[in-house]
Amino acid sequence: SERLKTHGRVLAAELALEFGVSEDTVRRDLREMAAAGLCERVYGGALPISPAHGSLTQRMSFATERKQALARAAAEEIVAGTTVFFDAGSTNLAIANALPTDLALTAATNAPAIAAALIEKPGVNVILIGGLVDRQTGGSLGAKALRDMEQLAPDLCILGACGVDIEAGLTTFGFEDAEFKRFATSRSKRVMVAAT
Repeated sequence: SERLKTHGRVLAAELALEFGVSEDTVRRDLREMAAAGLCERVYGGALPISPAHGSLTQRMSFATERKQALARAAAEEIVAGTTVFFDAGSTNLAIANALPTDLALTAATNAPAIAAALIEKPGVNVILIGGLVDRQTGGSLGAKALRDMEQLAPDLCILGACGVDIEAGLTTFGFEDAEFKRFATSRSKRVMVAAT
């Protein structure tokens, strides 16, 4: 557990050599740690649990100062009189909260928590994209959400991302989330990602 925190990844072969035990013993221990929610098993070793794996409420409490600073900077990029799509995500919720109260725009979102934050802004007209809400993402992702999104052509899409990878680009944990994100970006003139 300490090794994951300091190195960011552990390899079963290296741990076996270091501790003088078999790789099978290390793999068994890593499986038990993963079952207890202490790490994520990957081929050849383990990774620390990503904060992006948590619920929306848990993610809201992660890196709050960085999210607030990022949210203020991102909010400055939003132009009055435009249509903006806010994808589900804790950082995007922070951006919605950081919008000036007098900013006039049309905002669409698939996340009820973001819609609730936007409703508090008197100049913002809010469109809620519907359907079954995915508990992990905090947003609607299925067929109904895709049909609702089809009716929009946002000037800006503020996309949520679970991770950023040099080769894979923006990543997410689920197929439905990835499909919805692809479609939302295809409907939008510009895309912005705010990632901590």
